[in-house]
Amino acid sequence: MLVREPSRWWAVGLALISGLVTRAAFPAPGWWPAAFLGMALLYLAMRRDSARWNALVGFVWGLAFFGPLITWANDAVGLVPWLALTVLEASYVALFGAAWAWARRGEAVWRNGGLQVVVFTVLWVAAEDLRSTWPFGGFPWGRLAFSQADSPLVAFASWGGTPLVSALVAAVGVLLARGAVAVVRGRVLRALGAVVLAAAVAVGGLLVPLATAAQAGQLRVGAVQGNVPGTGLDAFGQRSAVLGNHVTGTLALLDQVQPGELDLVLWPENGTDIDPQVDARAADLIDSAASAVDAPMLVGTVEYPPEGGRYNTAVLWVPGEGVTATYTKQHPAPFAEYIPMRSFVRNFSSAVDTVTRDMLPGDRPGYVPLESERLARTVGIGDVICFEVAYDALVRDAVRAGGEVLVVQTNNASFGRSDESTQQLAMSRLRAVEHGRATVQISTVGVSAVIGPDGSVSQQTGLFTAEQMVADLPLRTTWTPATALGPWPGLVVDALAVCMVVAGAFGARRVPRPDREESAA
Repeated sequence: MLVREPSRWWAVGLALISGLVTRAAFPAPGWWPAAFLGMALLYLAMRRDSARWNALVGFVWGLAFFGPLITWANDAVGLVPWLALTVLEASYVALFGAAWAWARRGEAVWRNGGLQVVVFTVLWVAAEDLRSTWPFGGFPWGRLAFSQADSPLVAFASWGGTPLVSALVAAVGVLLARGAVAVVRGRVLRALGAVVLAAAVAVGGLLVPLATAAQAGQLRVGAVQGNVPGTGLDAFGQRSAVLGNHVTGTLALLDQVQPGELDLVLWPENGTDIDPQVDARAADLIDSAASAVDAPMLVGTVEYPPEGGRYNTAVLWVPGEGVTATYTKQHPAPFAEYIPMRSFVRNFSSAVDTVTRDMLPGDRPGYVPLESERLARTVGIGDVICFEVAYDALVRDAVRAGGEVLVVQTNNASFGRSDESTQQLAMSRLRAVEHGRATVQISTVGVSAVIGPDGSVSQQTGLFTAEQMVADLPLRTTWTPATALGPWPGLVVDALAVCMVVAGAFGARRVPRPDREESAA
């Protein structure tokens, strides 16, 4: 079966299994080696020399992968949006399948297993990059890199960010598949070489040094997970109760520290849905809490400009002074925080009308300057809000703007007890490694965590609990290679992918299809 093209139904079944296996690499359960096996099975399933058929195989893989991965979308906004997002994301894998069939047709590729590893990997990363940027700013959830927070491969994020980690996962999978093909063909030495190379790549991250020491002192922070009265879309129906919970949680920090011992208190996204800049009572409550702990607070709130719409904002509140700095979310979530093509989308789901005021984007990087009396200087806080942690550029810009630590303010209440919060935590851990920054993910309901610059988790809260964390975060100022390279790894991969597909399409004219079919096996 492996020596020639796989049968059609065998390929579809393998794609289905492959998608489900790859899903298992992400939290929960988070069995990261499953990503290698999933990629190996997908490579084997896509060995027919037909772009249309491989597109179908990719689409089936995408449905099997994304559907179970983002079930939290059903919890948050309903069945139709969940299915629509699943189909959209699966379409990108279908495009990858067609591109792989075209690129493989070049004589140099179909004759060389090593080149197949490279081409498959480049096309996969390019497809991830495309769906992470388009349409409406893209949806990066489910990139292979985000399954590797506990893997040795995560260390490579400091070299080339998510594109490099995803590339290595895909390459290991294809190497394993090539090894399996070589075994069936009786080429034992070639099979052994492929497996040894795959193993070397998979554990190679153990040799990558990750710096974790403080370079500019330490920042002592308290993080408050206040919890909310309910779950789902109604979780913030009692805005005063949510604000009260976070005030109470802030005061509870005094069970662990004395007033003045904290440099900064962190509240999550939507820690108060009552804007303290216009509501005197909310301002009094926040100021009293900040005064009690004698520390500035980074508070997640909302703003309603007079011209309409709303902003998702973090404000730095200094006791006795009020707001001294702000950051506004740059990437509101389409169809959740704002509704593109509202009149058209309403034909498919009335849930669009639950978003009565579209969220507007901010226009500045997530940098919040904190004037630290203890350190006698300005400390740069790199801040991103909720899903922004999934977007390479937004996190990178926060660090390049001067962020010495990273803060991920999030509100997971709408997602119930799904895997959304732990999947987001995996992204925060990768970002910590990518940029060499201590990171705090702070949520309204959990999961919140304190993460070292090496991605290790030192503290973690539960779901739908009221908890507090106190931590000393090492402040770091140097850039990792990934931070310095910026978007270039992704841009280079995208350019290579286009060249590979075009070269394969032209090269196929010189190669009879039966020859390509035999070699593709």
